[in-house]
Amino acid sequence: MDYVSALLPPVVMAVFFIGVIRVIVKTQGGVNKTKEDAAVDAALARAEGSPAAKTDA
Repeated sequence: MDYVSALLPPVVMAVFFIGVIRVIVKTQGGVNKTKEDAAVDAALARAEGSPAAKTDA
């Protein structure tokens, strides 16, 4: 039974990791993709101090 206790943690971690990757892949895109992209672009523009960000305010 030592082999079971030795293999259990890596198997559990692998299953958890696969689940996290699946959630990340499934949440990419979708209905809110345009809104999320616009929010990221606006945040980057504010961080860089570009003039385009100042015209939106």
